[in-house]
Amino acid sequence: MLALNGPAVDGDLYTRVTDLAQQAPGWLDGLVAAWSDYGLALFAVLMLAAWWRARAVADPARTAMALAAPLVVVVAFLADTGVKLVFREQRPCQTLHTVTLEACPPLGDWSFPSNHAAIAAAAAAALWVTDRRLAAIAVPAALLMAFSRVWVGAHYPHDVVLGLAVGAVIAWLLTRVAHRAAPLVQRVARTRLRPLVAPR
Repeated sequence: MLALNGPAVDGDLYTRVTDLAQQAPGWLDGLVAAWSDYGLALFAVLMLAAWWRARAVADPARTAMALAAPLVVVVAFLADTGVKLVFREQRPCQTLHTVTLEACPPLGDWSFPSNHAAIAAAAAAALWVTDRRLAAIAVPAALLMAFSRVWVGAHYPHDVVLGLAVGAVIAWLLTRVAHRAAPLVQRVARTRLRPLVAPR
């Protein structure tokens, strides 16, 4: 196991962001905190929309990638969690004792890298390969999710940067692999499960 010294990496930048959050209007903090807490639901909606749109045009490869997207996100989350267990970086609010918008997680709830950022980036990357129109929403939403995690005090900037990278790389690779499942989608289209992969 390794212990990462977060404050030495970008502790100053973290405190500048959290200080800005303390000085910001309450309505802005409320919006950012709500997005940080509940924004991942948007990515679930976008992945559902990607499946529906792919199914509607009866594109087997696109449908395969859209169906794989939720599993891809789960794999990215698990990989990100595995990295957390290796580096064991304490949350910045535990180490720097700053005032934060979000309640500070307990000791042992590791910070590096950010799961929220990894999930958001994985969904955005899967959508980028599958449906560029929906990705135009997902990509900025993923960046906003990453920023919000620093704003509320949950993560250092480097936590969210690596979380974005882990999620995006894993999702990009696995979604391209899912592209090869088009023949399976075509076989499913000839069964009673056809509504799952194509219009009736």
